Amino acid sequence: MALSVLDLFSVGIGPSSSHTVGPMRAAKQFADDLKADGQLSSTARVQSELFGSLGATGRGHGSDKAVVLGLQGLEPETVNTFTADDQVAAAALDAELHIAGTHRVDFNWEEDVVLHRRKSLPAHPNGMTFRAFDHTGAVLSERSFYSIGGGFVVGGDAAGADKVVADTTVQPYPFSTGDELLEICRRENMSISDVMLANELVWRSEAELREKLLDLWAVMRECVQNGCNAEGILPGGLKVPRRAPQLYKTLSQDSGSTDALHAMEWVNLFALAVNEENAAGGRIVTAPTNGAAGIVPAVLHYYVKFVPGADDDGVVRFLLAAAAVGILFKTNASISGAEVGCQGEVGSACSMAAAGLCEVLGGTPGQVENAAEVGIEHNLGLTCDPVGGLVQIPCIERNAIASVKAINAARLALHGDGSHKVSLDKAIKTMRDTGADMKTKYKETSRGGLAVNVIEC
Repeated sequence: MALSVLDLFSVGIGPSSSHTVGPMRAAKQFADDLKADGQLSSTARVQSELFGSLGATGRGHGSDKAVVLGLQGLEPETVNTFTADDQVAAAALDAELHIAGTHRVDFNWEEDVVLHRRKSLPAHPNGMTFRAFDHTGAVLSERSFYSIGGGFVVGGDAAGADKVVADTTVQPYPFSTGDELLEICRRENMSISDVMLANELVWRSEAELREKLLDLWAVMRECVQNGCNAEGILPGGLKVPRRAPQLYKTLSQDSGSTDALHAMEWVNLFALAVNEENAAGGRIVTAPTNGAAGIVPAVLHYYVKFVPGADDDGVVRFLLAAAAVGILFKTNASISGAEVGCQGEVGSACSMAAAGLCEVLGGTPGQVENAAEVGIEHNLGLTCDPVGGLVQIPCIERNAIASVKAINAARLALHGDGSHKVSLDKAIKTMRDTGADMKTKYKETSRGGLAVNVIEC
């Protein structure tokens, strides 16, 4: 299975890659299939059913709104984040949908978007089923999908819903484990970003890849800027205030600070800004998920702002090295909070960011792998227990803490020679096993942990 850096990093809409981006993509795919199969003109009604974690926390994550937007032909990469809620409200008020953007059908919000809080589909916690009916009520088409983390979606008939549909592209340096990646680097005298770049060239030119990665970096920078400027209360009912704007004002006025941890304050800001934007349904880059979207941008901003000689080449190398680690998590474990808890989201993002930073700070492949291992090892067992089913508490602060942890992991690894007792492969396997042992209530259902011990207000 070949995965690209552009699979791990993609532009989407908040607040969740698995609960918002994935369902929107699945709904659009269902609508597109109706059109391609010649069934659109006969469709009188479409029903969406969300199961498992999608059903349990779908309201807070905007999963219900996402499927409405997707059925109407909208995509997470391009949907207008400022008018998305208004478009959903209009569909409910007018009692109509325009499937694939063109074909009108009747729509009843209560009956046509059903969230099952206690039912699950067999292959993955994030399951959904779409049905199209004709004017007599007969089923024209029925399809199930699974949103398996990071915005990845597979059909219900996919072989193993824990994997994306295999890309059989032959790469010059294929790897599926960290040990294989390190062996390639040793044998070919290449860095981890070099290996990733060589593999990426089977899909696109180096110039095109560079342009796309710098476009992603531009979206990350814009997201931070938006988060620093948008004041107020986050939506959803918890009345969580945005903190990034005031922190930005404070730090901007403190140009002569002698605080040894001044840089950490900025890293906190960068992460808070991204995840507050994500919580508000803004435009973000999944890295590798929305719930953990602030970590890679925060550490990248740290590199650009505080590391002498930082440049666009370094940004590209950072993202390539980070994606190499992300591929290992995606291939050998999971990046879905609903499947393995937050260790699969914040943990994998922390590991990826640590690897990316270590790479651009001059780390050897062994040191980069060590940094990635430290990043995940100290997030093992992290639960996903969002209060109120919203990607706010503890998610926003958790990104800030993990960003600082990633920087520390990179710096710690640089003081070693790359040799260490616990390999990245073993840490990833441990994360997978821990996720399998973790009770369901700690895996994005809001039925355990902070979600039941904090009073919603």
